[in-house]
Amino acid sequence: MRLIESASSYDDIYGRFRWFVPEYYNIATDVCDRHAAGADGTALIADGPGGVQRFSFGQIQRLANRMAHVFLAAGAQRGDRVMILLGQDPLAAVAHVACWKAGLVSLPTSVLFGVDAVAYRLTDSGAIIALTDLENLPKLADARTQAGLPRTIFLVDGAVPGATSIEAAMARASEHFVTVTTRADEPAFLNYTSGTTGWPKGALHAHRTMLGHMPGAEFGFDFFPQPGDCMWSPADWSWLAGLMDVLMPAWFHGVPVVASRQKKFDPEEAFALMGRHGVRTALLTPTALKLMRQVPNGVARSGTKLRCVLSGGESVGAELLDWASRELRTQVNEAYGQTECNLVLGNCASVMPVKPGSLGRAVPGHVAAIVDDDGTPLPAGAVGNIALRRPDPVMLLEYWRKPDATRDKFAGDWLITGDLGHMDEDGYVWFQGRADDVITSSGYRIGPAEIEDAMTRHPAVVIAAAIGVPDPVRTETIKAFVVLKADTRASPGLADEIRAFVGERLARHECPRDIEFVDELPMTTNGKVIRRALREREAARRT
Repeated sequence: MRLIESASSYDDIYGRFRWFVPEYYNIATDVCDRHAAGADGTALIADGPGGVQRFSFGQIQRLANRMAHVFLAAGAQRGDRVMILLGQDPLAAVAHVACWKAGLVSLPTSVLFGVDAVAYRLTDSGAIIALTDLENLPKLADARTQAGLPRTIFLVDGAVPGATSIEAAMARASEHFVTVTTRADEPAFLNYTSGTTGWPKGALHAHRTMLGHMPGAEFGFDFFPQPGDCMWSPADWSWLAGLMDVLMPAWFHGVPVVASRQKKFDPEEAFALMGRHGVRTALLTPTALKLMRQVPNGVARSGTKLRCVLSGGESVGAELLDWASRELRTQVNEAYGQTECNLVLGNCASVMPVKPGSLGRAVPGHVAAIVDDDGTPLPAGAVGNIALRRPDPVMLLEYWRKPDATRDKFAGDWLITGDLGHMDEDGYVWFQGRADDVITSSGYRIGPAEIEDAMTRHPAVVIAAAIGVPDPVRTETIKAFVVLKADTRASPGLADEIRAFVGERLARHECPRDIEFVDELPMTTNGKVIRRALREREAARRT
């Protein structure tokens, strides 16, 4: 049963919506346990190099039960964090369910991260267990040397000294486990933000956030679910979009999800995968759609039959909307959210006019406004902070161990997103710019602090600054401005060396595409780099 009711207009849907968040709630019950009995339909279709594996909800439940026993036997106690350093691996999905069943907090972590990024998350979160694979074990081992954590490492594809086979451990565990009773406000998972100022902050989310996400998923996927729906996205489950916009909303409604382990987005393979498995609903960033647009006759050759596409992370635009309608033969509904408060604005073309370039209207159940820095709502047309009103079940509980940052995220009862925009007379929100320095590239929101920190670790670098510069395909690419030590000479070879140095420590998508060596950086009187001045300088060069 959907949380939002079908109706002929947005106003009817929004006006009728009411939240029901019980005192006690556990995500695992809704996304797994209640589907494991009876018909026991398909939960996961894993399409990989070794062929296709299908998992029923019953199988997912039994695997999760065994894994929950393993985590507890390894010494995990209620509230402890478990790092999941995997891509779209079936056992990554199982691990989240296992954590929630046992009252543990899952910590999704991207395999794109390098040693420093993983070590930071281990140290900050205090994760005592990590689940990964042989490919990512070396960086986890190096990160463990820095962080002193985790105490226990499990591998999904083998065993080596210092790391145990999770499958071998699960084979010895019982397949029966009673999901613990958790309060709706009890922590369930910890997602790290983009780190716009300083290092990333951990957004701690409660079990209730599952309910908070559902109106946005149901609305954005055009009254999801519909008969025959099957879900897929290239977005890894280590990102909130992959985990809570795709995988778990689908499982909430007992809808199968396709998993694929692509190291790089391949538009040809995207069409083939969706056609092969009858994918009907997909989350695809505008960058992915732009790349798919270059594939000739992609729909006809693959047999893709999409019902609806959800998109976000950057503007979709009228041109892409027209192409999707004409070539994909479906609607693209743009949505908006952030790690702290996700899927809160959006479109549903079947019940509301789409205004290309806008973020849509408040999703049923959420209250949005444009407010000033004190939290006072502004009139239509005025530019201010895009904000959401609390209480709201999708909002973070807190920034992990950062009470001051949690307090500063709010102005009165308004959560300040950090993005600037205006609202028109019809209630549509239009993005104007960032109040911070986040770089949006290929659907990723990238904070400059980690990039700059990695660059300054290079022995030739004194200081560095990273900004986003416009790109027709990726929305933005990363450009870095670097001040070198006095005895160092700038050269293309040195730029390549620094780029590789960053790539070893952070994610591939965080590597600067362009590096410019400069004598100095614009700074405030207290020594803070003025990235805005760098963006303005770069824009002037391009005009």
